[in-house]
Amino acid sequence: MTTHPALKPGQPVGAALRDIAAAIVDESRAVLGDGTGDPTKTVHGIRRAFKRWRALLRMLAPFTGDSGHQLRIEARQLARKLSVARDAQASIDAILDAAEQSGKGPQVFSPRSMTTIQKRLEALRAANETEFWTPELRQEMADYLDRAAAEVSQWDLSKLDFSKLAGMLAKTYRRARASMPDSWDDPDSEDLHELRRRVIEHRYQMELIEPAWPRLGRMWVDEAQRLRTRLGKVQDLAVLTEKAGPHQVLAPWRSKLAPLIAQRQVEHAQAARKIATRIFAEPPKTFRRRIEALWDAQEDEVGEK
Repeated sequence: MTTHPALKPGQPVGAALRDIAAAIVDESRAVLGDGTGDPTKTVHGIRRAFKRWRALLRMLAPFTGDSGHQLRIEARQLARKLSVARDAQASIDAILDAAEQSGKGPQVFSPRSMTTIQKRLEALRAANETEFWTPELRQEMADYLDRAAAEVSQWDLSKLDFSKLAGMLAKTYRRARASMPDSWDDPDSEDLHELRRRVIEHRYQMELIEPAWPRLGRMWVDEAQRLRTRLGKVQDLAVLTEKAGPHQVLAPWRSKLAPLIAQRQVEHAQAARKIATRIFAEPPKTFRRRIEALWDAQEDEVGEK
């Protein structure tokens, strides 16, 4: 059975984080594959892997210097190239979500209309994948991951202890908390998109320390994932709105889609508000003290054995 590298109380934090970074790069290579895999699954997998990777790079920025900074810039640029290929799939997810909700009330779309809508979006997804997920882009990603692996092997993280790590986790927590909209009654979609970006970073960074206290860590990561999912659905519905704009593939259904999308976005935003209020209830300094205290308690247990 393969054992993934993880932070463990009583063991050097910097060395563990470098091992984790190397493992993320290796996993990204495995997802990328040899180019013969299903494009939809590959794009989804590599985007997810890059989110983990970018969250780690941002957290380690004070310790990786120009190397980490350049890797993060390039990773962001590559991720953006994949976003267009993902848009059609996001629209498919959004129309299914909206249709599921509409099923609880009067039927908005006939089965025939739903079939037509899905076929149009699936055709768009296939066209996007053909246009953007090219052998050249795949090779560009493979070359990037080769460079990343070489860079990671040279990182010196020996001075990074858990106190410094806790400070970086608290910084991400603070950024996410500050991104919460002033009013959840009518939040701006860009504000929710920014919050989602920060929640993704927070979710993946908290996953790093989950092994130190599995029960609490898993609960926290799961809650952050639920928040990410709700905010992601709001974003997917925004993409669907664009696909229903003038001269777009879903323009014939715009009048029916617009109110359905608006209603569903409000529902997801309100659900997100409840989760965000729980996750970000305490001030960043209190959050930092708590995770440091939990880590110290785990180290004391290790020292007593």
